[in-house]
Amino acid sequence: QVQLQESGGGLMQTGGSLRLSCAASGSIFSINTMGWYRQAPGKEREFVASITNGGRLLFADSVRGRTIISKDNKNNILRLEMHDLRPEDSAVYYCAAGEQPFSWGQGTQVTVSS
Repeated sequence: QVQLQESGGGLMQTGGSLRLSCAASGSIFSINTMGWYRQAPGKEREFVASITNGGRLLFADSVRGRTIISKDNKNNILRLEMHDLRPEDSAVYYCAAGEQPFSWGQGTQVTVSS
């Protein structure tokens, strides 16, 4: 089972941008769908964005239009870019493998200061 490790979190400013990476321990080429989720304190984990090998993109309403997700099958990396950050984007961000995720990373904390 592929192991996932997120990086790129930290303290960010309102209106700024985040760039997260998720490195896989093995090939992600055969994993058709990968995605990003996030969990804010006291809230349930929520879907952020996903991508398939066929290029199908899905976004949560709250991030659509300011978010880019990309899947680098050559280097086994999933990336997330989010712009125009808001305090409500603060959360632990997780990458996940599978449409019904079967593998999760440990998460990276993103804090957006107001």
